[in-house]
Amino acid sequence: MNPATEPFAPPPRADRRRALAAGLALAAGQPLARAQMRIDVSGIGATQYPISIARFPAEGRVPLDVAAVVRADLARSGAFRLVDTAAALSETGNPDFGDLRGKGADAVAGGSVTRLADGRYDIRFRLHDVVRANPLGGEAFVATEADLRYAGHRIADWIHEKLTGERGIFATRIVFVSRSAGRYRLDVADWDGENIVSPLRSGEPVMSPAWSPDGKRLAYVSFESGKPVVYVHTLASGQRQAVANFRGSNSAPAWSPDGRTLAVTLTREGLSQVFLLNADGSGSPRRLTTSAGIDTEPAFSPDGRGLYFTSDRGGSPQIYRMPIDGGEATRITFSAPYTVSARPSPDGRSLAYISRREGRYLVTLRNLASGTEQMLSDGGREESPSFAPNGRWILFATQAGGRDSLMAVTVDGRVKQRLSSSLGDIREPSWGPFTQ
Repeated sequence: MNPATEPFAPPPRADRRRALAAGLALAAGQPLARAQMRIDVSGIGATQYPISIARFPAEGRVPLDVAAVVRADLARSGAFRLVDTAAALSETGNPDFGDLRGKGADAVAGGSVTRLADGRYDIRFRLHDVVRANPLGGEAFVATEADLRYAGHRIADWIHEKLTGERGIFATRIVFVSRSAGRYRLDVADWDGENIVSPLRSGEPVMSPAWSPDGKRLAYVSFESGKPVVYVHTLASGQRQAVANFRGSNSAPAWSPDGRTLAVTLTREGLSQVFLLNADGSGSPRRLTTSAGIDTEPAFSPDGRGLYFTSDRGGSPQIYRMPIDGGEATRITFSAPYTVSARPSPDGRSLAYISRREGRYLVTLRNLASGTEQMLSDGGREESPSFAPNGRWILFATQAGGRDSLMAVTVDGRVKQRLSSSLGDIREPSWGPFTQ
């Protein structure tokens, strides 16, 4: 929800209604200081695969421990249990299977990092099945110094998919809004909060960032002109365009699966209603919803044929679904008096949203086939759920001790990780797509 413009949002945080007089600064690709993010992990997965990640011997100056990135990714996933058997893998990468089995490892990965004459790095790794004493494959690639951490994430993704059969999300990115000292940043980071760059900095509120399906653009709401306007921002070039700047409020952008269309909430014809418009800003918007209430927070179904949205047309905020080509809207939620911010899973089988239960705002996961619901949070002040592209994690904003932070939880609720910042409050997250 967008508390600055929507009357049935969760309790508004004061700065969302405050108009701050300061200029806009663009900082595309400008990295922030390191060591500003903290990640705290709790819980373990239902099944943990015991694995050893040996150290990667280095030739030449290597400023980052790539193997440490791989270990951290796998450990935080909850699906792996790290076994400390680094000494069992020789410099040449030939494992001692007997020793590894004795120490409880079912798999082992090792590799090397070599600095090339042009300053780039040759990175190689191999994965072995310890139980069967068989190689499972590996890869070799070249990365710049700036991409060493990304290389570690790629390796972790490869191992995750090879051993679990599911694609890993370690090389994906997240976006969120940071606020510190009355100023706002749109921050893009690795899934673990590292490698932050800020494509937008502003003295006015920034809200509702949403990734394009190709991961190259962001849509968001900025108040820099004194009212909410929807922008599309190309990350590589820093180019940005106001695509919804109509009379009244323009808010809550959502991308269609093909990246050509945005669903937005506009008040140009009265109360907040959902409209469709071209993502390049061309043409005129087409009104999709028509009601005597407030319709907002659109989200496309993964097949692009339907749209979920929040509406109070029935007297209280609930989730509805309607065909993208028009037609009747069907109410989806009934179990709580207040339900907002629906986001469908990538496979379309589940729906995450915020529901109010006894005065607490909780992340709720609904199986669309059975209608069963599961509460995935317990803080009570949650907002903005967003699925990881493999559908196995949900990222959301939460508040504790007067500070805003982010929380990611597995869809079975077993593993949680909190991401907090030493530089201020962080909120309104969106998890980016697979990009390779």
